[in-house]
Amino acid sequence: MQIQLIRHATLQIQYAGRTLLVDPMLGSPGAMAPVPDTPDTRANPLVPLPVPVETLLEPDAVLLTHMHRDHWDEAAERLLPRHIPIFCQPEDEERLTAQGFRHVQSVTAPVAWAGIRIVRTGGRHGRGLLGRSLGPVSGYVLEPETAGEEPTLYAAGDTVWCREVRALLERFRPDVTVVYAGAAKFRSGGAVTMAGRDIAALCKASVNPHMNVIAAHMEAWNHCRLSRRQLLDFVALHDLQHRVSVPADGETLEYRS
Repeated sequence: MQIQLIRHATLQIQYAGRTLLVDPMLGSPGAMAPVPDTPDTRANPLVPLPVPVETLLEPDAVLLTHMHRDHWDEAAERLLPRHIPIFCQPEDEERLTAQGFRHVQSVTAPVAWAGIRIVRTGGRHGRGLLGRSLGPVSGYVLEPETAGEEPTLYAAGDTVWCREVRALLERFRPDVTVVYAGAAKFRSGGAVTMAGRDIAALCKASVNPHMNVIAAHMEAWNHCRLSRRQLLDFVALHDLQHRVSVPADGETLEYRS
């Protein structure tokens, strides 16, 4: 299994001989307005893609955690071919179909596809009323249909540490977990994506002592306040550097079962 962090939440995953594109946000820097009610007023995305966009447009399938514009932007809608299968949460199926995509499947139960078992997971996009106001979000577990062929992967999506994530770790014992970090915040309220303390709690709760964690979702969107350097310092302070990777945009990590 290879996982390439493209930018923010966008991942390109090589798994069981297939290429999966996760949460494509493909626009040019500054193409979208900043998230309001935040101290940073820069237009989004903050950084360019690290690879030519053309290299991202023919995946075998797309995994979409939700349709906030930092996970599915106008460029992705416009550029991705309509024949590509898209796996999504039920709340987004109708909108994607209306955009002209012909093979949209909401994942309400585990799906067997091309030698991969896809399970949609839950989470909380923040805590309390703020988290509920941001709408439903999902994550995904990928397992090989042939046991031992690939590691079990959990892409958590836009969630903070919560009981849904804990239950997932206990049920699937993932070998690799991708967390959407960045500690995204507004002027008031708590973080709506994972901060350092969430990642530390996730590591502590893992029933798989060898689980690797990849932290994405940083330094590309104006209300993600946690930088890579800050997270690396936190990881070192809590002696988690052997478990947590903080890749740069464009970096590829490889894992074997």
